[in-house]
Amino acid sequence: MEAPPSSQDPTDALSAVPVAGSRRSAPVVGHLKFYFGPMDCGKSTLALQIDHNNSRQGRRGLLLVRHDRSGKPQISSRIGIAHEAVEVSDDDLRLLVRAQWALGQRVDYLIVDEAQFLSPVQVEQLAELADDVQVDVYCFGLATDFRGEMFPGSRRLFELADDLHAIQVEVLCWCGLPGRFNARVRAGRVIRAGDTVLVADTEQMRPDTERGSVPEHTETTVRYQVLCRRHFRLGDLGPDVAQSGQLRLA
Repeated sequence: MEAPPSSQDPTDALSAVPVAGSRRSAPVVGHLKFYFGPMDCGKSTLALQIDHNNSRQGRRGLLLVRHDRSGKPQISSRIGIAHEAVEVSDDDLRLLVRAQWALGQRVDYLIVDEAQFLSPVQVEQLAELADDVQVDVYCFGLATDFRGEMFPGSRRLFELADDLHAIQVEVLCWCGLPGRFNARVRAGRVIRAGDTVLVADTEQMRPDTERGSVPEHTETTVRYQVLCRRHFRLGDLGPDVAQSGQLRLA
């Protein structure tokens, strides 16, 4: 005996998927993206490349930065490229965009470098700009600080971002293993305590080869060195700290 034909419409299983015309009528939203990695992995270089690619398509962007290593209001890469940017402190980032509108300028996207230094509230403002005014937001920064703990701004980005991208340019510890931790170094020792925000470079202080002199205040100079987990835990900067420095790869 044959089973009675089903009265269920075979397309009912797809009823939750809107038809093409309905999808087109849905509101367009911006995207909040976070690109993260250790020092020297090329975050600022990628930020400038994404800005370049967007601007070539006729899109208008606004570049923001907080505590660039150069000390200037710009996004700068260690390979020598830089672009003027707006330095932010505790600003309401929504007001920066509205100020551009007041000048008659369109804002299609934001590039935010050193995003780890943003406050959680500022990250929420970026999410609001993406959702409510369709601005694409590209954030670039470190995930963890010199203690191996998440920056508050980075933690909020991990919680809210639409897309998380670990930058694939590999940075190596002195032992050859992938480096993930940004050790703060002074006088050849890893520092475990201090202010979360202390801007310095990754370049090792070396003798001046032209004049044969050693820069002053070497013992008090703070730098950063990328280490693997094991050597970060041990505070091991390698067999020849005095002669070696991190390569400027970013």
